[in-house]
Amino acid sequence: MQRNRTAALLKASGFEDAPALTVQSTDGEIPHGRELSFAWLTGTVMTGLTSVMLMAAALYVSFQGQDTFSTAYEALQIITNPAQTTADSGAKGDRVRPIVRAKSELEIVEASIKETVDGRDMIRKQPFVRIRATLATAATSLTDDIPPYDPVKMLEATQSTQTDPEEGANPTIYGADVEGEVSIKSAAMPVTLVPPRAISDQAAADFVQGTVDNLFGDGGGPAPGSDTALAYAPSDTGVYELGIVEGGVSGVAENVTVMPQTKTAESAGQGRQEKFVTIRDSAPLTEALLRNGFTEQTAEMMSGTLRNVLPTMTMPSGARLRMLFGPSRATDKLIPYRMSIYFPDPSGSELKHAATAALTDRGSYVLGLAPTETAFPVEDVESTDVAALPTIYRAIWETARKHDVDDKTTQRIVAMFAYDIDLTKKISAGDSIEILQTENDAKDRSELLYVALKLGTNLRELYRFRTDDGTIDYFDPDGETGKRFLTRRPIQGGGRLSSRFGYRVHPIFHTRRLHTGVDLAAPRGTPIYASGDGIVERVGWVSGYGKKVEIEHVNGFETGYGHMSRFADGLKPGMRVRQGQVIGYVGSTGNSTGNHLHFEIKVNGRVVDPLSVKLPRDKSLPAQYDQAFKQTIEQIRDLMQRDAAPMTVASAQ
Repeated sequence: MQRNRTAALLKASGFEDAPALTVQSTDGEIPHGRELSFAWLTGTVMTGLTSVMLMAAALYVSFQGQDTFSTAYEALQIITNPAQTTADSGAKGDRVRPIVRAKSELEIVEASIKETVDGRDMIRKQPFVRIRATLATAATSLTDDIPPYDPVKMLEATQSTQTDPEEGANPTIYGADVEGEVSIKSAAMPVTLVPPRAISDQAAADFVQGTVDNLFGDGGGPAPGSDTALAYAPSDTGVYELGIVEGGVSGVAENVTVMPQTKTAESAGQGRQEKFVTIRDSAPLTEALLRNGFTEQTAEMMSGTLRNVLPTMTMPSGARLRMLFGPSRATDKLIPYRMSIYFPDPSGSELKHAATAALTDRGSYVLGLAPTETAFPVEDVESTDVAALPTIYRAIWETARKHDVDDKTTQRIVAMFAYDIDLTKKISAGDSIEILQTENDAKDRSELLYVALKLGTNLRELYRFRTDDGTIDYFDPDGETGKRFLTRRPIQGGGRLSSRFGYRVHPIFHTRRLHTGVDLAAPRGTPIYASGDGIVERVGWVSGYGKKVEIEHVNGFETGYGHMSRFADGLKPGMRVRQGQVIGYVGSTGNSTGNHLHFEIKVNGRVVDPLSVKLPRDKSLPAQYDQAFKQTIEQIRDLMQRDAAPMTVASAQ
């Protein structure tokens, strides 16, 4: 009874008692509902497999044989789509970042110098290393181990150096070229000696007459064969100043942005950067890579990949390297994405692509296709991502190491500018540096002669000068050192600027008040230094400031240091302190929302902005050296303008 009832329910639900599935076909070739066909099943499976294989082959061909595909390969332009290349940066849009060209130039110039050695005047040929470079626009492995920014520790690097006073004054450039070393002796001319005339009276009269006619005449132009031009029509002017140039009328581009539309420099990440390097003198490939941002590991990996396809691992003179750097997934530095080598064609002046190696998503380098064609610039340049520029401090170190400037010299350069410039600020596109130093001697030592730093429209120059007592220091063209008698960030590491000078809404009282100094955030216990030499005026608790120290300096300057956790041992009012001496430690006492130093400067009792106030120089050159210093400036400027020595140009730069 129950069985019949269950069968009725199944039948009502659509089920029926039918025969089992079978592979036996009874009537004809067309199977019925309960029959299976192995031929039909096999055809269906084979159709699916064939479709999959055809799709895989199409993908393999479209990706040109690569078995892994990632964003890194697209950045490397293995898929050579011109729309995706970094060179296409002229269009305006949210995803495109404008670029500028950064130049780099290292040259050797030679001059005959006269100096006093052991009481004798000697003339010898001296090579000088001249560097003109745009500040490095990205951080690479070259600056992995640079010392942390600490403005107080830089004081040691700016101290004057002392040499033997018997060595005499500064060496001077001799007018004539000499070979080897020449010893000369100066003697007074006899009173009876009358020098012969070099110019006759008639020649002098003709020269004066011609000069007057050319400068103050009413037309006619300069005399034949003369370079003298009319006073009212200088030879270096023309229609260009009127805006007329070849091909049309020049103008100034207006309403053009030079920053990304959606990102600021502070929030943007690192972008890609392409660099062109010329091999000036034959050199190993690894050496060229190490001097241009490759680590030893990546340089060895790159060389290993290219070793089997290049005829030699020594790059010939005139070869060009085209390097593409991009952001790393693990660090904030740029890493090499791709490197292409171009050899000069012996039959002509063109460059031929030799090989390309590119980074895979697995972290190895493989052979790749040549990137899209480009016009190689005459000078070595690199593209600059203006949305992700490094700090001035990091950029100087990167540029110096790229040009083989030793670390001790770089530390001095950074320290000399630390008083005038906030080195923690980011550089701007086009900022540059110039360096002139002697070539390394037998003891691998060189002497820094000149350094200039151009930030925006401001140019700061410092010249080496030695006084009669043997003291060597660096002075600007006005005869003042780059050192100030007060430092602007008197805290270990410089701290992080958390609040500027000026009116603000107080973080505790929520009212608009004048912030009388700057706040430099740092971990609790970070040492605080005296900003300059002076006498301690106050050590104790001050309402709002917590534990505070006040120091009185010369010429009406005072400095204050607030919110300390504790004072330095033995510090008390009336005590004399020197610049860089520890006076306390960072804390959060008083009205404070976190560990930081409140630093303020007063001039004649009035608070000023510590980061922008013009501070007096620490030292000026005595007036007795004015003439000698002017001569030194002119000689250094002459060296900066001289043609480079063609036979001794530095390699791989």
